[in-house]
Amino acid sequence: MGQDRSNMRRERIDRGIKVRSETIYALSSFEEIGYLLAPRLLLIGGFLLMPLLLSGSPYWSRVGLSVCILALLSISFDFLANYVGLVSLGGAFFYGVGGYVAALLNTQLGLPPFLSIPLATVIGAVICTVMLSPCLPLRGIYFAIITLMYPLLMTRLIEALDIFGGTEGFRGIDGFASPWVEQYGLVIGMLLFVFGLRRFVTEDAGLVIRAVKDNDQSVRASGISVTWTKTQAVFLASLVGCFAGAYYIHMYRNVGISAFALDLSIMPIAATVIGGGGTLIGPVLGAALLVPLSELLRDFGSLRIVVYALVLTGFVVLQSEGLLNFAARKYQQFERWVKV
Repeated sequence: MGQDRSNMRRERIDRGIKVRSETIYALSSFEEIGYLLAPRLLLIGGFLLMPLLLSGSPYWSRVGLSVCILALLSISFDFLANYVGLVSLGGAFFYGVGGYVAALLNTQLGLPPFLSIPLATVIGAVICTVMLSPCLPLRGIYFAIITLMYPLLMTRLIEALDIFGGTEGFRGIDGFASPWVEQYGLVIGMLLFVFGLRRFVTEDAGLVIRAVKDNDQSVRASGISVTWTKTQAVFLASLVGCFAGAYYIHMYRNVGISAFALDLSIMPIAATVIGGGGTLIGPVLGAALLVPLSELLRDFGSLRIVVYALVLTGFVVLQSEGLLNFAARKYQQFERWVKV
């Protein structure tokens, strides 16, 4: 017979794993090791299996790659907004610069994708950082507005001066040797960026960057240049966004002014809100939900914007912390019945 629970209540308690720091744990059993590794292995295994699971459908394989592209842009936004305190609406700027630099390296210098992508990632990040450096003293809405203007500025310059292929852009860009190289290169690159940044923010340099967000005056009083620290952070965020743009143009073998489209600045914000900001993993989860939803709603045309608005409103009002933060809190606790 079942136990009478009329005089009992549920008690929620944390799991008994001792945390020494954000990266060091005191573990006493393989069960605890499995508890810590399971979410990480689920994420890594899911993305590594994705090309195999979607190999029978070229269309959905492309959707899976689009998830990785949006995840990279969302990671870049999350890092700047929630770890540095710079709300950037310039995701399209990073993406477009990386794409155009990769196209120039490939079409003008003849570099293959395995060279043009890493070079475009670094060169594009340097260009973005130099162009954004005068704006680093700005904060809040002022920095956000300026970064929003950069993609629009690049679009108008290309159109007006008819440079970089003008409105036609570049065509005939080299693709990848095989679909497997294309898919696994992007998946592995995305995983390296997300886990690399998660590791970085717990190191000394990362702690200084996070301190700028919390109290930049204290950082300045310690003799550390706040401007130089923000410059380093913008360079790292630019690396992620430029890699996404450089990789994408080799996937589709063309690039145009649509690489600076406003959607590429707005969608990462939506993915971060849905997945959970300040985690770097949450935006990946948000992208994994948002991109397939976008494809499923494609037949509704402009009405899908209404669905996006409803979804975002629901998450902001009902689950403002995001899916990952909510799931992590539940995962790190368990419930038991106790007497009242």
